[in-house]
Amino acid sequence: MLAKNFIKSELNTIDQYDSDGLVKAIKDEGLAIIPNVLSKEKVHEICAMIDKTVEKPLKHDGIGNGKDIDHLKCVFNRDPYWLEFLDYPGIIDAVETLMGKNSHIIGMSAWRSPPGSGGKGIHIDQIFTPMKEELLINNEVELPVFISTLHFYLNDMDIDLCPTWVIPGSHKSGRAPEKEDSHETEEGRMYTWNGKEEQPVLLNAGDAMLFRSEVWHGGSKNNTTDRTRYLLQVHYAQRGIAQRFPPYLEFKHNPKVLSKATDRQLRLLGKHQIGAYG
Repeated sequence: MLAKNFIKSELNTIDQYDSDGLVKAIKDEGLAIIPNVLSKEKVHEICAMIDKTVEKPLKHDGIGNGKDIDHLKCVFNRDPYWLEFLDYPGIIDAVETLMGKNSHIIGMSAWRSPPGSGGKGIHIDQIFTPMKEELLINNEVELPVFISTLHFYLNDMDIDLCPTWVIPGSHKSGRAPEKEDSHETEEGRMYTWNGKEEQPVLLNAGDAMLFRSEVWHGGSKNNTTDRTRYLLQVHYAQRGIAQRFPPYLEFKHNPKVLSKATDRQLRLLGKHQIGAYG
């Protein structure tokens, strides 16, 4: 699939401080491309921190040993360094508008995809309310945003470096993609919904993408480059959705991290007031 000669995708971009614009994009398109979120210096710094973290993995991490993807889970709990990425200015305001002032993170991962790794196809992360797409396309029903993910891209993403693929607006399908939504091409299987074909997210190091859990998206295989792709992602959810912090029953918050966290960051980490269900 990566051998295609694609023209750079024409996805709308929204300024990180345009919270209203971000909210509208998530409701209308299911995703928002946010340029120039991180400086070049910050990008290099994060990559160095990911490399450092890979050297001391935890038992719940997926380590590829240079042959497959390194997936570092709950990186927020490793070092206070990662706290700033929980509530990035402007973006967090949109997140809280979409999912509530008492929303929290349900996960935070760092990824390294070396040459030869990757390959996950188009999918959804989670759908809570399957629904007839006519109701959603015609705006007769508006789906709440239950979960959203923020990707910080740490490479200049070209077509060869296993970019994310998306179908804008596909959250309004009301369902997960099925084989019948795809067709075979010379370059591989492609998915289409409502006349829109999947397209690669091609952007610059330091750009970000915020997307909701129901939008059709997927990674791809890093099989034509000698470069390693780096990515940092934060998963947000409404208060009523459980946090997913492996190793689960054994998980304990790092006191060094908690001591450096702001009130907002503590709430995102799970410090809530007691409510109806506890």
